[in-house]
Amino acid sequence: MDRAYRKLVKRIDVPGFRKGKTPRAMLERHIGRERLLQEAIDLLVPEAYNQALEENEIDAIDQPQIEMTGSEPLSFKATVPVRPTIELGDYKALRVPPEPVDVDEKDVEQSVDELRRRYAVHEPVDRAVAVGDIIRASVRMVVDKREVYKDDDVELHLREGQTIMLEGLVEAIVGAKKGEPLEVGLEMPEDGGGQLAGKTVNVSVMVKEIKDEKLPELDDEFAQSVGEGFATFLELRDRLRNDIKERLEAQAEEAYREKVIGTLVDAAGTIEFPPVMVDREVERLIREQARNSGVEVKRYLELVKKTPEQIREEVGSAASERVRRSLALAELADAEGIEVGEEEIDAEIKNIIQQATGGNEEQAERYRRLFDSKEARASLGNSLLTRRTLDRLVDIASDGAGSKSGSAEKPKAKAGTKKTTRIKSASTKKSTKAKKTETEEEDS
Repeated sequence: MDRAYRKLVKRIDVPGFRKGKTPRAMLERHIGRERLLQEAIDLLVPEAYNQALEENEIDAIDQPQIEMTGSEPLSFKATVPVRPTIELGDYKALRVPPEPVDVDEKDVEQSVDELRRRYAVHEPVDRAVAVGDIIRASVRMVVDKREVYKDDDVELHLREGQTIMLEGLVEAIVGAKKGEPLEVGLEMPEDGGGQLAGKTVNVSVMVKEIKDEKLPELDDEFAQSVGEGFATFLELRDRLRNDIKERLEAQAEEAYREKVIGTLVDAAGTIEFPPVMVDREVERLIREQARNSGVEVKRYLELVKKTPEQIREEVGSAASERVRRSLALAELADAEGIEVGEEEIDAEIKNIIQQATGGNEEQAERYRRLFDSKEARASLGNSLLTRRTLDRLVDIASDGAGSKSGSAEKPKAKAGTKKTTRIKSASTKKSTKAKKTETEEEDS
């Protein structure tokens, strides 16, 4: 209380006394004992809290929530998030067999058909509309006397088996003639979903132009005209099959990596972490969604017409899973002694710049400035560390662990080195603002 008095007397004017010279009794009478007591609490709580951390060896990673339970004598309860506890168990025994990749010949046929249509010739014809034609037309749609769509010059490709705009529209247009108005009512299915479910859509169509699609023959001549050219149609078909296989393999690899991370998390003995880590992951997910929409968070919330609390409820489980995976991978990196050096970060920056600029030195200089900050380099380093750790996990899960035992040296330094978070000032009215956690820094 005496310390609080000495601090306040220098700041508060009391009539009849020079600032800093007001006796304690007069100051207390002027401002009230509660004000003096509050100042004393704000001085003492941080000291007592930090002392409690040291005496009990509590590894705090964020600011506490303070609840006062008594003032004279002073007593309070501090709830503080502590460093996560992760026990991976026998992770080297994990085995996840990769799924084989098979190319369906139907996909090859579809790819050939799409390529064939890309090289098709469209010739104007003077006849009624047929399936496969490309038409230009004006289209208007009305529901319950309300116009829901209008385009005076829309191009429609009437492919068999495909739905354009509305179910049944292609079939309705087939047989129409250029320059003759067409009026048709289309009943939308009850289970179709959307605002038109179960309603009748009155469609007005005026065909302006009809083009017949002339598809090239699937022969060696066609193959030689495609792209860089192929000697035979069989070579072209093989290339398309290989392209499909590479795409499927890339998708399978991504799915496999996701699967092995999930297996690592599911097999872990313990992954415990404070709720504040999930809260921050939720905030980051909201920022990502806003950034992907090209707007600020506030504007994004206005567009989706949702409150932050509603979005938190929607993405909470996903955020929790992301935290679990991040912590599991970080623990694996530590267990395997995986680290990323400064020279590797430099090499990665050089590679990124080369790919982005193609050797253009003026653009390269602008890219280099993006990586000037410690934060940018740390983010890139964490990205490399995650990638390398995941590579190691894939090697283990695919039964390739024999050649890469966990005998690598322990890293000299690691992102997120333990450091207890202390409070600089206490507030007995609300919890202090949270700071960054290490999982936030690991996001790249």
